[in-house]
Amino acid sequence: MRLMLEMPSRMAEEPEPIIQARGITRTFGKGSGAVHALRGADLSIASGRLVALKGRSGSGKTTLLNMLGSLDRPTEGAIYFKGKDITSWTDRQRNELRRKDLGLIFQSFALVPFMSAYENVEFGLRIAGIPASERRQAAEQALEFVGLKARMKHRPFEMSGGEQQRTAIARAIAHRPSLLLADEPTAELDSRMGLQVMKVFKDLVQGEGMTIILTTHDPAIMEIVDQVFALEDGRIVEEE
Repeated sequence: MRLMLEMPSRMAEEPEPIIQARGITRTFGKGSGAVHALRGADLSIASGRLVALKGRSGSGKTTLLNMLGSLDRPTEGAIYFKGKDITSWTDRQRNELRRKDLGLIFQSFALVPFMSAYENVEFGLRIAGIPASERRQAAEQALEFVGLKARMKHRPFEMSGGEQQRTAIARAIAHRPSLLLADEPTAELDSRMGLQVMKVFKDLVQGEGMTIILTTHDPAIMEIVDQVFALEDGRIVEEE
């Protein structure tokens, strides 16, 4: 059984942007000690695409990802999600956005060590406010989609790095987000496991219509994605 995400059908023409950043600046600190993590970054990402943000450490890609995921606010500029300016939204509104429309994947996997794969995914659904009557099916479907239904009773220490990352993906997609954000999702994996994770991402985009934005240093991944934005010193300097 595939995880059936209720997404709008794709049109022949270029789809509308799901998320946009306009003139995003992020400054930490003040005065001579200020650090400018982003300096007027602009991007527009259409629905149903697999997109990479690339750049050296300190280029601003993770800061930009945090802005797109409403985990942080820009010092200047605006973020638009499905045409709505979310920059000035309250914390409650931003939390609701993450619970319903966004999926987040972190480099460290961030799994609860004493919980099984199923319990980690089901716990994420609880946080997202999914009714108890729907959580079991949603968790099992998500784990089946990433190829882990047979391993769903295993705890993180009983799983490989690739299986742990796929569990993290299952947790992030179980509530059916329209946008998935992943920070260096293959950085801690070997090339074989990294390709397994990227296959899951391609399936989500091509088969389910999800939009995925990830950060990466890996040239092999940049060959797989639909679009690449290169960052340097807090600016987007190239789009491929």
